[in-house]
Amino acid sequence: MELVDLVLAILHHFVVFGLAAILAAETVLLNQELAGRTLQRLARIDGLYGATAGLVLVVGICRVLFGLKGWEFYVANHAFWGKMVCFAAVGLLSIVPTRRFLKWRSQAAGDASFHVPDAEAKSMRIYLRIEGVFFLAILVFAAAMARGYGA
Repeated sequence: MELVDLVLAILHHFVVFGLAAILAAETVLLNQELAGRTLQRLARIDGLYGATAGLVLVVGICRVLFGLKGWEFYVANHAFWGKMVCFAAVGLLSIVPTRRFLKWRSQAAGDASFHVPDAEAKSMRIYLRIEGVFFLAILVFAAAMARGYGA
């Protein structure tokens, strides 16, 4: 059981930090000229972001169900629920950029001269920054939970 818990914890950390890296990559791409191949790359990276978020959720659920602390620890812990609220906020906030990235990619496919207007790019950068703030809050709640706070 301890080995399962260790493997799940390691996997959870890998996918969470992978998610952070993908969010950073999207942020970097949004600061470039948004046209053609950059838009295709942005949409692909965003797809990877969604898949990785799903993997975070699956591994997290496995930790709750099969980890050493048991599900009772998690459902009674306020810091855990803080993490869940922040994770949901990140997910909900990511819907708007995902839809916009797909729209931009579609527009670029139909018009080779298409460039994303600066105002639209700026609004998506704001969404990603807000996602980043909630993502950082997840890490704060995780650290608190690991030290016994929230019970």
